[in-house]
Formats: sequence, C-alpha cells, structure tokens
Amino acid sequence: MEKLTGERAPGPTPSFTVMHVIKALELIAGEQIGRNKLSKELALGEGATRTLIERLKNHGLITADRAGCALSNEGEKVWSALHAAFPRKTTIRRSKLTLGSFNVAILVKNGAGKIRSGMEQRDAALIAGAKGATTLICSRGRLTVPPEQRDASEETPEIYRVLTEKLKPGDSDAVVIGSADTFEKAEYGALAAALTLFNGFAT
Repeated sequence: MEKLTGERAPGPTPSFTVMHVIKALELIAGEQIGRNKLSKELALGEGATRTLIERLKNHGLITADRAGCALSNEGEKVWSALHAAFPRKTTIRRSKLTLGSFNVAILVKNGAGKIRSGMEQRDAALIAGAKGATTLICSRGRLTVPPEQRDASEETPEIYRVLTEKLKPGDSDAVVIGSADTFEKAEYGALAAALTLFNGFAT
C-alpha cells in the first residue's frame, strides 16, 4: 500500500491516499468500472484517478482496458483480505456518539484487543480529513466506548440498534465511526481509523 501512494513509486507524486486505494478496490470488486465513474465515486480529480489506475496496474492489482477496470487475481486476494477484516459498514445519523453531519461506521473483525483509548483512531481520522472518529468495543454482547467503557445501548439506544443490526459485531470485534461534513471524508476517516487496527499487510 505504501508503494502505491509513496513518492518513490513511478510517476508523479500522487494526491490520493491509502484510503482511496482501498475504496477503489472495493468499487472495482463490485463491477467493472470506467475511469470517469471511478473518479466521481472516489471524489478525486481525473489526473489523480489516472495515476491511481496506473499504480494499481503496475502493482498487478487490476487490469484495465476500454471496458474499464477489473481486479486481477492478486487484486482479488488483497481485496479478500481487506473485506475479511472490514466486512460491513453503514451510515448512521448524528448523535452523542458522532462528531459530524455525516457518519460512517465500519466493523473491524477482532479489532477490540488493539484499542487503548481510541485516540489513535481519532488521530488517524483527523489526518484523513474527517472531524474525528469514535471507537467502540464489542465484549460479552455489549458495545462500549473506551476508555470509560460507556454502554452505547444506554447512551444512544437507536444508534446501538442500527450498529448491531447492520454490522452484526461479535465478541472481540470493534466498530469505528468516522465523522465529517461530507460523506466522502466521513468514509475515508472511518477507513483510516479502521486501518490502525488491521495487521493484514503493511499500509
């Protein structure tokens, strides 16, 4: 992942991030997609999207032709690892748990044990352009907010219901919520926070 976004990679210094790479893989995994649509979905300029596609091709993660982009065998392996770690996501409304008008929650499998205070996840979301991130831990069938371990079902019962129904967290899982003033920044903030809990490969 660092090679895709780092300055040492071939071509111009990219204006996209690891989060854009992950989102691109998700979109391409869903359907064969053209550059213009990919640019729109990623909220990236055409030049940055062109560079991203070239980097993904050069690293053997996608194929690209006039019909659009598709995952290669190696790309499918990388996406499978990411999807296994972050299998579900959902949007939630503003509440006591969130910090912005747009909020995206991502389930992180087996991520609870890597969380301390939640500050690392918040900082990662801020760097990604979000207003911050809220981290929850699933233990004994409950979602709690570290470090005080506040019970989410008592603080925001409606949001708790949405998170448990849509994300289906199990014991030892974590939920990270990225918050921002736009959907794209909220999603990228959530992804950045989730990546701090992922050890599948270097990011």
